[in-house]
Amino acid sequence: MPTKEEMRNFSEIIEKIVKEKRVEYMDAVIMHCEEIGFEVELAATLLTPPIKAKISEEAQAMNLIKKVNQLPL
Repeated sequence: MPTKEEMRNFSEIIEKIVKEKRVEYMDAVIMHCEEIGFEVELAATLLTPPIKAKISEEAQAMNLIKKVNQLPL
């Protein structure tokens, strides 16, 4: 089980990749995993809930997963 510090560090790296390379969160995770030799399944345990939510939103927008009804803000 990863520590909160490990999760925070990993998510900061993903955020940095998204901003610098202007890629989507899913792509950033895959790119980083390839660079450091991580399995994507292992990376999933290191993602913070906000990053997971952003990946879910991206997947819904691309019709990769079923859309979840959300209340308008």
